[in-house]
Amino acid sequence: MAACIETSRTKTPQLSREPTMPNSAGGDYDYQCKIVRHCRPAFCDRVSGIPICRNPGNAQHRRSPASSGRDSNGGSSFGDDLWEKMREEAELVSSQEPVLSSYYRNSILSHDLMESALASHLSIKLSDSSLCSETLYDLFKAVFVDDPEIVEAVKADLRAVKERDPACIGYVHCFLSFKGFLACQAHRVAHRLWSQGRRALALVIQSRVSEVFAVDIHPGARIGRGILLDHATGVVVGETAVIGNDVSILHNVTLGGTGKASGDRHPKIGDGVLIGAGTCILGNIRIGEGAKIGAGSVVLKDVPPRTTAVGNPAKLVGGKENPIKLDRIPSFTMDHTSWSDYVI
Repeated sequence: MAACIETSRTKTPQLSREPTMPNSAGGDYDYQCKIVRHCRPAFCDRVSGIPICRNPGNAQHRRSPASSGRDSNGGSSFGDDLWEKMREEAELVSSQEPVLSSYYRNSILSHDLMESALASHLSIKLSDSSLCSETLYDLFKAVFVDDPEIVEAVKADLRAVKERDPACIGYVHCFLSFKGFLACQAHRVAHRLWSQGRRALALVIQSRVSEVFAVDIHPGARIGRGILLDHATGVVVGETAVIGNDVSILHNVTLGGTGKASGDRHPKIGDGVLIGAGTCILGNIRIGEGAKIGAGSVVLKDVPPRTTAVGNPAKLVGGKENPIKLDRIPSFTMDHTSWSDYVI
């Protein structure tokens, strides 16, 4: 593994988990729909090497338990009623667009649980002439029922898409139509099967996901929760890759190897990382927590936490010895351009 790049910048405040748009854990559906019209304000997420205050800990911005979707004990504060919110959204859309009433009834309203609805939707999407939807439904539902952690990850992914993607007009919209979300959930099933030694079946699911969603994630890859695969087309993730929690990845991103070497050969992505479109991260390297990778970059060496790397080959913004640090979690801000001083 490439050696980590050392930094000499003085201590700066920890990354803020504050998103750039209001997040309503509760509230009615009308308010939730208004969120998509809320513009993300422009800001610079860079800070100097001088501490912002004498006690940086007091300057931290943290998401409230409500906005993070978790209660004070770390449990889900509105995950249990997320399915009810989705049903309300489906009923509203059905009343507004009668032509979609049958689609929403079969996909959402006819199911008592999210697990059943997701298993049904994925099985229909991924079935073909030789792989019947009934078989896939039984398989997917069994995995969701047997592993509550996967269901919690599904809910976290739904919240991540709703919070970070202004194109998402509702939870049910993401659940039914966002192929990045669907590919990620299918991968969770495939990874469970891979871990149980059912590798042939896991690889078949991977193949179908690649064909249907144009997302190729090896079932051996480990992925955290709160994941946004934005657009998702062309995303490739290798067998020994690891993706942490609260990571945002744009389309045409490759987390790949560097040749024919076997063993642990793929990137490790820390929590809160933002990876721009068209990026290639190659080899058993580490992208530190809260780092940002600019679009179109080719990353071949470790990237320290809270820094920005961009270019081909990628270089740290601010230089290797004194890189500019980030004070906000880039996967939440989804800010792709504030690192650049480029002027036309």
